[in-house]
Amino acid sequence: MRFASLALLLLLAACAGRDRAPAPPRPPAAEAPPGVKLGRPYTVFGRTYVPVDDRSYDEEGIASWYGPGFHRLATASGETYDQEALTAAHRTLPMPSWVEVTNLDNGRRLVVRINDRGPFVEGRIIDLSRRSAELLGVDRPGLARVRVRRVFPQGDWARAAPPLVAPQPAAAPVRAAAAAPPPPPARALFVQVAALSDPGRAQFLVADLADIAPGAASPSPSGLWRVRLGPFPDEAAAAAAREAARARGFVDAALVLG
Repeated sequence: MRFASLALLLLLAACAGRDRAPAPPRPPAAEAPPGVKLGRPYTVFGRTYVPVDDRSYDEEGIASWYGPGFHRLATASGETYDQEALTAAHRTLPMPSWVEVTNLDNGRRLVVRINDRGPFVEGRIIDLSRRSAELLGVDRPGLARVRVRRVFPQGDWARAAPPLVAPQPAAAPVRAAAAAPPPPPARALFVQVAALSDPGRAQFLVADLADIAPGAASPSPSGLWRVRLGPFPDEAAAAAAREAARARGFVDAALVLG
């Protein structure tokens, strides 16, 4: 009898094993399609940020907004910033991606598109466009407690922005035909990419364009922070870097003497 009971238990265990469905395979890691920019890790004011496709992003913190000082300047995604568009800046989410922002002080809710990097102030988690801040009731107080949650209104990946053109390789230095090299320029040659009022965004831009050429952000007499690439050994190398910056969306990039 004992052996019969043992055999019955073994038979039941075998049946249960056959009925259990295998665990579904884990989906492969998503790759950004053309036109979606994730970007390399970058450092601003000594803190390193690592862009990531966090599909479960859901965080509470402080929202701020930015407007007139950046209107019509290039964003980190290469688009032109429009303060009337429903957009926002985030430090690590893909560009573009969509988030639902809820103002925890008044209950207002809005879906905005991420197309820029920032804010770079401790405790703040999103920087809204002027229009987005107005609709959420953030424009007058300047700051608000918000919940920011990743959403997918266009499917698994957010609708792509216009494709970003990869920078062209820098041209090789032109060799002098004569035996004696030409005299060096009296002043160093740079490519000025932008002039921003926010030093944090200027520092981010330097890191974001480092694959084109080394650069630096420095204050100008007007109070704006100039973002410049270089110095370059000659005009050909500087012109190649300028065209690469323009292809990234910085159409006003220009050669300047330091």
